[in-house]
Amino acid sequence: MTMPRERLGSWETAGTATTDSHPFDPAALRAHVPPGARVLDHGCGRGGRVAALAALGYAAEGADGSRELVEAGRRAHPGLPLTHCPELPLPFEDGRYAAALLFGVLSRVPDDAGQRAVLGELARVVRPGGLLHLSDAPLQTDPRARARYAAYEDEFGAYGVFRTEDGTVVRHHEPEHLRRLLRMHGFAVAEERTDAVGTLHGHPVRRVQLIARRETA
Repeated sequence: MTMPRERLGSWETAGTATTDSHPFDPAALRAHVPPGARVLDHGCGRGGRVAALAALGYAAEGADGSRELVEAGRRAHPGLPLTHCPELPLPFEDGRYAAALLFGVLSRVPDDAGQRAVLGELARVVRPGGLLHLSDAPLQTDPRARARYAAYEDEFGAYGVFRTEDGTVVRHHEPEHLRRLLRMHGFAVAEERTDAVGTLHGHPVRRVQLIARRETA
């Protein structure tokens, strides 16, 4: 399944100009997965999280749909295993990873079928008993967000989908949508966290993090 150009949106042209809108706390993963385990960051961007994991002793790898971001990551972190993956399925064998990260990816996949495809692939490459650490933006309640949702609801036929300043289509979710998506693909939520972070465009946004264990057969 090829990733459409419009879905890549600003990621393909972001280069090194943007900052990470979903900061990663390695302690959240270390509490569940010991160093030495193989971990995939799907949607790794320029590889900052992959580099942080490698420095802690994880066998960390990254994959991203943007060639420009992956190439920037390779320049910034020579030798770091970052793979350009513009389409699904991912080029990794079943059960390769003890854990996977999915940070800020689903908000850039506005359709349900695309989201199910992403989760299905991660369920395939994460071994039974392995972990998925998902971080994304739920529906926001501030006036600016509500106005944007309302402005684009007729165009997209769904509340919570909108266009950013650069034309990228973004989807914010009810937290239960994310939990249901995980359950649908065999992941049981073990821990849930919420906090506030900045977006790529400098606006504050609430974030939800779900740490889920892939159920064994």
